[in-house]
Amino acid sequence: MADLSAETRILAAIRDIPHGQVAGYGQVAQRAGLPGRARLVARILSRGDDDGLPWHRVLRSDGRIAFVEGSRGYREQQRRLRAEGVVVVNGRVRMPAEASLDAALWGPPPKARAGR
Repeated sequence: MADLSAETRILAAIRDIPHGQVAGYGQVAQRAGLPGRARLVARILSRGDDDGLPWHRVLRSDGRIAFVEGSRGYREQQRRLRAEGVVVVNGRVRMPAEASLDAALWGPPPKARAGR
């Protein structure tokens, strides 16, 4: 069983995903301070014991819904995402680009000037 502090951090990271946005299992683990623990995130979510948890905002890293296509969970996740304005096409969502630390600190790289 996952230690309580790791579970608490993961659940908090999931709750912090804003309405209308999504994150991958690995991103949730990273935000919880548990890099490389995407499977732990999936295991905790699979319990489904918190009705208020926005579980539907967590997807595979490529934006796909993890449930079997056509299953009740798959349909419910699509329904919830669409209700928040998230575009879902063939069970997939366009994942947001993760900002790098360099980009956050220094901004985008300067554009090359013509003639240089």
